[in-house]
Amino acid sequence: MSNRDIQAAWKYHDGTKHSPWSIRSNPHFLDWANRPHPFKIYPKIEPFPLPRDVRQTGVAACSAISELVSSSRADLVPNLHDLARILYFSAGITRQRLSASGPIYFRAAACTGALYEIELYVVTGNLEGLDAGVYHFNPGDVSLRLLRKGDFRRNLAQATAMEPAVAHAPATIICTGTYWRNAWKYQARTYRHFGWDNGTLLANMMAVSAASGMLAEIVLGFVDGEVNRLLDLDTRREVSLCLVPIGRKSESPLPVVRESQALGLETIPLSQCEVEYPAMLEMHEASSLESEEEVVQWRGKQLVLSPSAPAGEEVQLQSLPEEEQPKDTIEQVILRRGSSRSFDKTASITLAQLSTILECATRGLPADLLKPPGTQLNDLYLIVHSVEGLKPGAYFFQRERNTLELLKEGEFRAEAYHLGLEQQLPADACVDIFFLADLNRILERYGNRGYRAVQLEAGAIGGRMYLATYAQRLGATGLTFFDDDVTNFFSPHARNKSATFLLAIGKALKRKPQ
Repeated sequence: MSNRDIQAAWKYHDGTKHSPWSIRSNPHFLDWANRPHPFKIYPKIEPFPLPRDVRQTGVAACSAISELVSSSRADLVPNLHDLARILYFSAGITRQRLSASGPIYFRAAACTGALYEIELYVVTGNLEGLDAGVYHFNPGDVSLRLLRKGDFRRNLAQATAMEPAVAHAPATIICTGTYWRNAWKYQARTYRHFGWDNGTLLANMMAVSAASGMLAEIVLGFVDGEVNRLLDLDTRREVSLCLVPIGRKSESPLPVVRESQALGLETIPLSQCEVEYPAMLEMHEASSLESEEEVVQWRGKQLVLSPSAPAGEEVQLQSLPEEEQPKDTIEQVILRRGSSRSFDKTASITLAQLSTILECATRGLPADLLKPPGTQLNDLYLIVHSVEGLKPGAYFFQRERNTLELLKEGEFRAEAYHLGLEQQLPADACVDIFFLADLNRILERYGNRGYRAVQLEAGAIGGRMYLATYAQRLGATGLTFFDDDVTNFFSPHARNKSATFLLAIGKALKRKPQ
């Protein structure tokens, strides 16, 4: 199936929508005895331990999130400590909790259901402290395992049609998605979660890379089969999602393409049995690129979205006073971050705090498809409950004007409860931020791969919001939603748009000790 046959994306999107009828007509019970193992383990490959005494950068979280690294320096080459810092603060274990079904490991970035289906691999040339090779990162023991020895960077560059960021990168991190680890709970909707969970992880990765002084870019244009083959993936279980080149070498001739034969490496099964959801496999295949020529054509398609002129009352965003700017480092914030389980309904946040979250998160992601720089696929709609300086109501974020446009005034906690899959969190939050996108235009320009892109961008912006929220010692949690009801609530302004993500923000309610 061709990437240009966009009925595949619509079939998947419409087939995985939530509605009050769908969640009641399709009850799903978790088989705890068959819960997937949280780590991918190669039992016959010796681990290469990464250093754990990595120096923190000292860069304030909001600066790391929103400021780009200057490209004026000729060479930016990570060493082993840089790589360890980026990998750990993207996907490392930050805390754990015992439950009746066993330990639950919480990692650096938010993930749906704390199931952590995103795996990380590294393709690198010779670095200080690390030989060239293709490696898998295991968060369980903070180590790398060598899958292929030698420099395979030209294979990767060729798969991206010689994308400059990849061709000049001393190392590239590849993110993959493991179907069953998330589908155990979320079934076929997992393919949406690939984008969300990869995106929140990327928010950490990009911020820590920037704090480390390393250029980094999200690359979605690549020949899927070549990258999957390089990593030796069983594509009925795990697939490549994106590449992130780290650093730059201005004058570094790449080696010749090396043959990447099938390795057939043994891995420990995730659980006793896996359930396959064909809709996800079909969606991924339909959004795959099959040749370098197709990558070039896909990357050349820019999307120009004209901002809508405000029709209602506007409120200008406000900056926090200098003395109130968050001072905690990006590492401190990542280690503190969690997903709030409940909010204090009586609390409020300030307009300046909300403004900081929006401004930090939406300054533009460095990505090969978001051209010109600053392009954004998702629009942000808000339900404001208790924000000092804002009337309660529904708003649209006018990003180019740095304002919030009031769409309708009123108390909408009951509506937020319903839209957020009848959960209490969005009703008790101070503000709920809904991501909606014009899928018609996005799919028309980018084909089915545009569906991957819009979900991933939503997760990445949402991940930045997580970090900016916790930098201010507030709480946040990502939620799912009733798709069409979200669009209807924000219409007519949101007519013909599709809901992609939801983040609730407020002041976390501390649990009383048992």
